[in-house]
Amino acid sequence: MRFVFDTSEHGLRTIMKDYQEICMRFLWEMGEEGVNSRKAWLHINKVLLEEERTISRAAVINFMNDMVDKGVFRYTTKTGKGGHHRVYYPNFDEPGFKEHIARQIIEKLLEEFPDETNTALVKIKNEGAGQAEAGGHPGPQ
Repeated sequence: MRFVFDTSEHGLRTIMKDYQEICMRFLWEMGEEGVNSRKAWLHINKVLLEEERTISRAAVINFMNDMVDKGVFRYTTKTGKGGHHRVYYPNFDEPGFKEHIARQIIEKLLEEFPDETNTALVKIKNEGAGQAEAGGHPGPQ
């Protein structure tokens, strides 16, 4: 799985699907208690049922394993009914994850468009400083 930045969306939906965001928030909520794929799948579908939708368990498992590959989640293996099961844990809290994503996006922009990205970052910084001096808030109104 790769993150695709969708500027038409808001919040975490700019980089992930709705069920993936639900899964992320559930893992943050559960913290070091951990979550297996079944528990995550049941929680996600409970939320999605409000919109009369569901998602397959395979999609949830694939997402969780992709997050492990990206270093966003980690897991331990536990033995239980039916064999071995992964229990997933978040490697980042929400602010840490957002910083991780922002760094990835900025680093890629610097790699692909170094001059333009540096120019844009300087302009953003200067605009933010100007608004702070004027008592305003940076960002779109």
